Amino acid sequence: MSLLTLERVTKRFDGITAVDDVSFSIDRGHVVGFLGPNGAGKSTTMRMVTQVYEPDAGEIRLDGVPLSEAGRDAKRRLGFLPENNPLYGEMLVAEYLDFVARLRELRGEDRRRAIEDAVDATGLGSVYQRPIAELSKGFKQRVGFAAAILHRPDLLVLDEPTEGLDPNQRIEIRRLIGELGRERTVILSTHVLPEVQHTCSRVVIINRGRIAADGAVDVLLSGDAGSAHVVVELRGAGGGDALAALPGVQSIEEQDTAGDTSKFRLAAERGRDIRADVFDLAKSRGWTLLELHREAETLEDLFRHLTGAEDKS
Repeated sequence: MSLLTLERVTKRFDGITAVDDVSFSIDRGHVVGFLGPNGAGKSTTMRMVTQVYEPDAGEIRLDGVPLSEAGRDAKRRLGFLPENNPLYGEMLVAEYLDFVARLRELRGEDRRRAIEDAVDATGLGSVYQRPIAELSKGFKQRVGFAAAILHRPDLLVLDEPTEGLDPNQRIEIRRLIGELGRERTVILSTHVLPEVQHTCSRVVIINRGRIAADGAVDVLLSGDAGSAHVVVELRGAGGGDALAALPGVQSIEEQDTAGDTSKFRLAAERGRDIRADVFDLAKSRGWTLLELHREAETLEDLFRHLTGAEDKS
């Protein structure tokens, strides 16, 4: 049984559908990237998972139990780090984590141990007795992480956890997410797509309120929605016009020319491998092929394709 299941979930605001018939499941012990452009419905979906909103239709289940029935029991098993990471700057880190632990109904030795474990996991020992307002952005994010995992949740939902961090801080937070994912199920929403490729084993992409893609990152990038670009370097005349006329070629970019040697980048129809056609064309024209390879698509390429953000120029 999956830890989290969304089945035909829909949410509307003032007659506008923000999430439209969304279904997916997540098993235990996975770090899943949940991606989408602004206004796609991802934040609304995460707020329904964390019980901030109720679905207008469909059902969300945790370990097979509908959230509408589980109530506070489900809340106890969820951890949430929202994008704005609300903190009390006047509190010491120690005071804030103790406050959150009390809200989580942790008492006595359980509370002390939970705080120690969260501080160790997030590397907050050096700032434990400092006011939160004096901390760097990176350490403030760590405090938010510590608060989210204090009660040892089964499911951790992170909304833009590295927003505003410098590259070194991003690496540290990414490492932390990876470590947390060994023990918990993590849903990670971020606009920093390389982080997803480094951190997540699976990605769910939502666009205009509906699921546009769902699967392992490597499988999605190698499938029919995968790479559509081929790089060709040749020695011979008339290469650009002839390559542009090949069936399935949507556009061509000349990258370099030196004497009778030219290099092109071809954009082909997705799911179509034109390399054999290029080879046959070179043979018939008497060209010397110096390079012929299909470019590996990045998650950013796939995201732009699925969300309609590709360059139309």
